[in-house]
Amino acid sequence: MPSDAPAWSLHSRLKEDTIDIGDLPLCRVLVIKDAHYPWLLLVPRREGVVEIVDLAEVEQAQLMTEISRVARALKEVTRCDKLNIAALGNLVPQLHVHVIARRSSDVAWPRPVWGVMPPLAHDAEEVQNFISALRRKIWLG
Repeated sequence: MPSDAPAWSLHSRLKEDTIDIGDLPLCRVLVIKDAHYPWLLLVPRREGVVEIVDLAEVEQAQLMTEISRVARALKEVTRCDKLNIAALGNLVPQLHVHVIARRSSDVAWPRPVWGVMPPLAHDAEEVQNFISALRRKIWLG
């Protein structure tokens, strides 16, 4: 990122609702604090970006590369039935991409995950094991 670029910060709602697991070249990778679903967010570290089309074309391509890397890792770690990938941003305007591992047995299946159940707190050991497995697969450490 150029030294004259504006400082980037994570939206306060995303900070509250997630666990930071590391940075890829463009995006911060976060885990949503809801044990109902293995649910990740990718947030491009670019100030003022609301839509994918607000990124430069080369950054759009990088975002797709990072989405694919994270989705592949999540699918391998969870052995899920389906991946849901979406950039909605209706409540939080900062561009963020949801990558959610779904199982036909999860509490929201086959509906979208939003608003079906209140978030369920993660077991501390389980979420750390999940994060460690993801970090290895995503090449974060």
